[in-house]
This record gives sequence, structure tokens and C-alpha cells, in this order.
Amino acid sequence: MKTDIILILDFGSQYTQLIARRLRDMNVYCEIHPFDISIEKFISERKNKHIIKGFIFSGGPASVLSKDSPDIDKDNYSYIMNSGLPVLGICYGLQLIAKKSGGRIHKSKVREYGLTNIRISGASALYKGCGKGFTTWMSHGDSIEKLPREFKITAKSSNGHISSYENRAKKIYALQFHPEVHHTENGKTILKNFVFGICNVKNLFKPDSFIKDKVMEIKERIGGKYVICALSGGVDSSVAASLVHRAVGKKLICIHIDNGLMRKNESRNIVEMFRKHFKFNIVFVDASELFLRRLKGVSDPERKRKIIGKTFIDVFQSEAKRLKKDKTDIKYLVQGTLYPDVIESVSFKGPSVTIKSHHNVGGLPAKMKMEIIEPFRELFKDEVRSIGVKLGLPVSFIMRHPFPGPGLAVRILGDITKSKLDVLREADDIYINELHNFNIYNEIWQAFAVLLPVQSVGVMGDERSYENVIALRAVTSIDGMTADFYQFTKEFFTTVSNKISNTVKGVNRVVYDISSKPPATIEWE
Repeated sequence: MKTDIILILDFGSQYTQLIARRLRDMNVYCEIHPFDISIEKFISERKNKHIIKGFIFSGGPASVLSKDSPDIDKDNYSYIMNSGLPVLGICYGLQLIAKKSGGRIHKSKVREYGLTNIRISGASALYKGCGKGFTTWMSHGDSIEKLPREFKITAKSSNGHISSYENRAKKIYALQFHPEVHHTENGKTILKNFVFGICNVKNLFKPDSFIKDKVMEIKERIGGKYVICALSGGVDSSVAASLVHRAVGKKLICIHIDNGLMRKNESRNIVEMFRKHFKFNIVFVDASELFLRRLKGVSDPERKRKIIGKTFIDVFQSEAKRLKKDKTDIKYLVQGTLYPDVIESVSFKGPSVTIKSHHNVGGLPAKMKMEIIEPFRELFKDEVRSIGVKLGLPVSFIMRHPFPGPGLAVRILGDITKSKLDVLREADDIYINELHNFNIYNEIWQAFAVLLPVQSVGVMGDERSYENVIALRAVTSIDGMTADFYQFTKEFFTTVSNKISNTVKGVNRVVYDISSKPPATIEWE
């Protein structure tokens, strides 16, 4: 069965990915593409797989009054507006549709940024169940001075600006605010009204159907050839390997590299689970000494990440080369690339500003002359988790908190040594175990321990001590873009602090990080 799809055209908004996330949360399949793709070509290429049900124009940082602002070309715009399919413009999208349809936009004397109240006027299918007014999240300096003919105002802000309009006959709807941002009241309801009530989306994304189609697709593509996969033990690579294993069985060879930067017993548990319980063909490589040797004396977090990434590639290439001597028909490489990575690479404005480098297997396919298989390049993390459960991976494994590619190297501030890793591993293990013991692990987005580059005075027994400080971090979040620290009870803090201080040799002080994101990031490095 074909899946219904909503096409999101990206005009550069920092919130574009959130639009897709909100729709995917409703099991509505959608994709983000640059505003200048050929719409006709896109629909033609998808006709055997998807039924396009509507379009969303995203917001963007530019002004439609600027000469170099992003503008959908005449052919694409005409195709969309004459397709008979619903269109929703958001923020910049609202202004662009108004301008191209004959309206006028002007610089506002009163700009609207942040929380803004709106009042709904008249009945609109978009506002079904939203009441007569609510608080929204705005971010604009331009406003509509005059609406195009046949367009009707459906809401105004407390400042008197047009906050939404529609042309019901042509199925054109537009919002000056951002329904995808969780600060907007009724945002989810508005998006539901658009995709289900106006676009009439019915054929939803289903994990079972995805697995069946992907398995068939991989079988047809690979034939009887061998496939290799870098099995880090993270959710993405593990679920990708499980899916490919269902398609090719023993023809999949997984390589697990222990870089010495994993959590306590992690490599052993990963290899045991996949080798013994799922009968995977796994090559285990203990490269911990090599990683630690290359990291010796390095304190800068960016240098750490680059050294770890390069070393991983060196080790993986060496193992793959060795395997190819024995099995000359290894032609494919599996990667757990997710949709957020793809979105960033195809955005019309290019990748966003780098806060920190991300460690993955990027660059391997070109160097190794192998074809890449990315079964999840169209999916978000939560969708991959659902597929992992369907494939039989333990829920406790699938629902683990995120873990950075460079591992504990970026949770030790300063240089990396084996003794520091041993201290952090023990403290982190105690912390995570207590989260489970108190039944609060699943209430938290991410939790971990950090070894600080300071020592403090303490008293251990009757003796003065001068030992390490462990910082605990735990955050709640909806999507990882913003986060707040978790409110633990005094009982939990007391239990964890006592266990770490009394059990982990070399630690005499435990502190808790109460920073939100922003201004801090979730990880410390």
C-alpha cells in the first residue's frame, strides 16, 4: 500500500525540522526538501511509493522584501497552486504566498518576537477545537499590509497584525506564527486539522510495512553479496544491522570496535547480545590501546573528536580490507544515517553553524569503493526505535539514553587516561543503576556522569583526602533542541552521592549540573 506524504518546502527556518517531527509524531509521513526542487519531478518519482496529499511552506530568516530572498519559481508555484492540493504557509511561507498572490507586505512598526496572543475571527477548519484565542510563538519583522483578493483573515494578533488567512476554495491556509514550536498553544491541534481534516491523510507510516518493504528492497539490491556494518552498539547502527540481517542473514558481517571509551561492560554485552542471542556474524576488535595512545595528552574536545573519528576509520578500514581478502564479493556498507543528518546536508542554506563536530562513519564509502546502504535515511530516531522493537531487540536496549560517538572521552574534561576512564565508568554505572532502581530512568531524556578536571579537599575516615569531583547531569526534553535539568529528590541525591563517594576509589565529591539548554548544551564537551 502506498503511504500518504506531505511535502515540506524549506525556506531556511531553524524550526523546519520541528514541522517534520510534529507530523511524524502523528505517524504522518513527510519529507523536507529545498524550496527550489522540481515539484513535478518529485511527484513523478514518488508515484509508485507515495500519494502526495499537501504542501507546507516553512518559515525562514529572510524578508520577502529583500531582492535576494528565497523565492519559489513560477513553474513550481503554478504547479502547486493548480494541483488542487492543500497548502499551508508558516511565517515566511505566509508572507511569500500573500506576495505572490497579489497582496502587499511591509516592514512592521511593531515587530512580533516570542509569545504573542491572537484572536480568531470566524470559522476556519484550521482552528477546529482551538477556541476563540490563544498564545502563539511569533518571529517576524514584516507583516501583511493588504491581503490578495479572495483571501480571508482568520486571526489577528493583539498588536492588530494579520496572524492567519485562508482561501478556502483554493485550499490555501497560512499562519504568521509557528504551530510546530511547543510554546504555541493548540499547535499540535492546528497541524492535525491541516493533515487529517484538510489534506485527508489516511495511509499512515507503519513500522511493519516499512520493515517488509525495506527487507525486500535490500534483498533485491544485494543479491548474494556480502555486507559489512560498523556495529557501535548504539541504537541506530544496531537497528540498521538487525534490519539488514533479516534480509541477508550470514551475508552480513558486523565489525564491533572497542575503543576503550565505552561504558562499563558495554562492548562485552553488545557482542554477547548480537552473537549469542541474534546469531550475528560479528568480528570483535579490541583497539582500546591504539585509541588511548593517540589521545595521550590531548585536552581540546574538538581534537579529541577528530582523533577518535580518524582512528575509528583507520581501524574499520583495516578490518574491512582484511575481510575482503577472504571474501572478495563484499560490495556494500551499512550505515545508520538518520533523517536529521540528511536534512542538514540538503538544506538550501547548507549545514547550520557547528557547535561541535559529530563522530560517525562519514567518508568511508568513497575511500573503500563500496556502495552504501542507509535503510533509515528517511526516519527520525523515535521511528527507528519503534522498528527496533518490531525487529525483536530488547526494549531496555532500544530505549537507552543517547550516548555520544566519542564516548567517555568527551565526558572527561581534560586529557584521557585509563585510570580516569576507570573512575568515570564506575561512577556512571552507579548513577544509571540507581535511576533504574528508583524507576525514573524513562522519565529522563539523557543522564550521565562527568569527571571534572579538579580535585577537592575531603575527609575519608579520619584522614584528609584530595580527590576527584564527579558531576551528574540529567535533563528532560521533547526533542533535544531545548532541555531542562531533572528535579531529583533529596533521597536520590543522597543515595547516589554516598554510593559513588564510598565505592569509587579516587572520588570524594559529587555535584549536580542545574544548567538548562540553552545556554548550556546537554553534553559538557
